[in-house]
Amino acid sequence: MDRKLTVLIIEDDQDACAKLRDCIEESLHLKFQNCTNQSQEGLDLVKSGLPDVVILDLELHMGGGNGLIFLAELKKTELSHKPYILVTTNNSSNITYEQARNLGADFIMSKHEKHYSPEGVVEFLEIMQETILSTNKASETSVVVSEDARRQKYIQRIQRELDFIGISPKAVGYQYLTDAILLNYQDPQPNLCRQLSVKYRKTDTSIERAMQNAINRAWRISDPDDLLEHYTARIRSDKGVPTLMEFVCYYANILKQDMS
Repeated sequence: MDRKLTVLIIEDDQDACAKLRDCIEESLHLKFQNCTNQSQEGLDLVKSGLPDVVILDLELHMGGGNGLIFLAELKKTELSHKPYILVTTNNSSNITYEQARNLGADFIMSKHEKHYSPEGVVEFLEIMQETILSTNKASETSVVVSEDARRQKYIQRIQRELDFIGISPKAVGYQYLTDAILLNYQDPQPNLCRQLSVKYRKTDTSIERAMQNAINRAWRISDPDDLLEHYTARIRSDKGVPTLMEFVCYYANILKQDMS
């Protein structure tokens, strides 16, 4: 393996952190990423830096939070890969160890062990390097596949709803509406047409017109009973047809309710 393991340290003892950092920087297989004495900051650093390894102290008396809080919050976080968690601690409670493992700790080293040392921590991680990197690579591939499958599931759900109210896949605005609803579901923003104009290399106005025309045509030619059954939001427009943003927000909310 050519790539070094990136390592984040969450440790409230400054001397311990400095010694670990020195050993990591001397290693040919590890790369120091950061150090913090706060469990919340540690979580933020994991999200932003995606380290391969976290060396975690359970008791952060000189910092903030503790290692169990970090593990519990990390467990709820969606990442492309979860770091390998190596706990190094002065705590000797078997109950605490069991809970740490339940929350995702991969290995626990007691600082009270006779042969414990920062050099030993680094040597252990060097032994684990190939396995950790291989696991992360497999995890990243799985996440990409999962995200693609999820996106396709959302698209199918949106297009089924469009079919219910009579918006034809042949309509120019059909794909635009699909994308607009998905964008609004994922990250609600006021400039949907601007985003779509970049993707499709069309003007904002032409994209907005195509989507509104597709909506207008559905309300003109579709069976009123189908419309009442499948579009239950109040229509505030005097024309008796949903505005573009009313329409997009309605289906984005359906997606949130059904798919989240």
